[in-house]
Amino acid sequence: MPLEQLDKALQQELIDLHNEGRAKPPERVITGYLPPAGRRGPRYTLQGEDKQFLRMNSNAYLSLANHPQLIAAADRATHACGVGPGAVRFIDGTFIYHTGLEQRIARFVDKPAAKIFNSAYTANCGLALTIGNKATYWIGDQLNHNSIIRAMRIAGVPSGHKGIYAHNDMDALRRCLDAVGKNIDRVVVIFDGIFSMRGDFAPIDAILKIASDYGDRFRDGVIIVVDDSHGLGAYGATGRGTAEFSGGSPDIIIGTFGKAFGVNGGFIAASATVVETVRQKADTYIYTNPLSVADCAAATTALDICDSDEGLQLLKNLRRRTEQFRNGLERLGLESIPGPHPVVPVMVRDTAKTHALVRHLYDHGILVVGLTFPVVPKGDESMRFQINAAHTAADIDYVLEVLGKDI
Repeated sequence: MPLEQLDKALQQELIDLHNEGRAKPPERVITGYLPPAGRRGPRYTLQGEDKQFLRMNSNAYLSLANHPQLIAAADRATHACGVGPGAVRFIDGTFIYHTGLEQRIARFVDKPAAKIFNSAYTANCGLALTIGNKATYWIGDQLNHNSIIRAMRIAGVPSGHKGIYAHNDMDALRRCLDAVGKNIDRVVVIFDGIFSMRGDFAPIDAILKIASDYGDRFRDGVIIVVDDSHGLGAYGATGRGTAEFSGGSPDIIIGTFGKAFGVNGGFIAASATVVETVRQKADTYIYTNPLSVADCAAATTALDICDSDEGLQLLKNLRRRTEQFRNGLERLGLESIPGPHPVVPVMVRDTAKTHALVRHLYDHGILVVGLTFPVVPKGDESMRFQINAAHTAADIDYVLEVLGKDI
């Protein structure tokens, strides 16, 4: 058989991943959703399990995925235009729902224009392919998401044209800018708004101030790019994300509809010129079918909800539950990384203990993510909890009660 030799080689790679501790466990399969009832929030059923589970590992910060208005909007759009576009965007695959979502997200993040992608991952790749050239220098935070790192590689950024600064270290950022050579026309400083494993945020205001000191050194300036996938919708007084929270507006915003907004897809928001150049040059936009009209209609509705009284109430409850959980961890004497974001890590600092705690929570019907060596350095092992707006006070109390039990 043609694949026998390849299979043999790949099987060894899988064994190596397992032995190194980097193999991912089998994927759990969700079989059902149980809406909030009484004092408890939503629960989920899993294939092969009799009990119901409380998800503390979901990016759906505003709990909008099952909102009846989103479901109805997706249904109407599907009946109007079908389940798929039938073509890429430039070959008549653009529907009014695509352009409507682009206009809506641009208004939401206060940028002149936006272009939607199938994910924030492909948006990051598309941006790198669009604005990078032989005279571009890239600078990033050392804890940047994989999609930013991979985008640099896909765009073919040479090692001599990029710098990495220590996490949120503004002096290190200045040193990176000082090190940029004279043959560079543009510098791109790119970073996560919310660092998804830690729940802390980039000081966008400070980064903008530093960039302003260097802009005149380069023909095309210093461009500030933030991937705020975990911030938008879930952070800031009105859900405008890290920019709103920190008081600084980056030049380009990359985001997702797949977290707080509860749907699918990503976007780039910037000037009209940048967005048109994305449309012309970004391979990850040009050569793939777009989001379904159902996704677009649901995402547009999610943005409308975020801008309503209901959205403000969801944000308010999200902040309350996050504060409740963080205060409870402190009472239990458990270590976390401070911050108001609903990503709340619990630092365990031991691989075996992290695995045992994740299993302990699972046995009590609670789903969390454990991060252990070598995915994180030895001593940084942790569990990541993610608070959602549909979590109730009773839900958080239950999680804290289970965390407080001896195992």
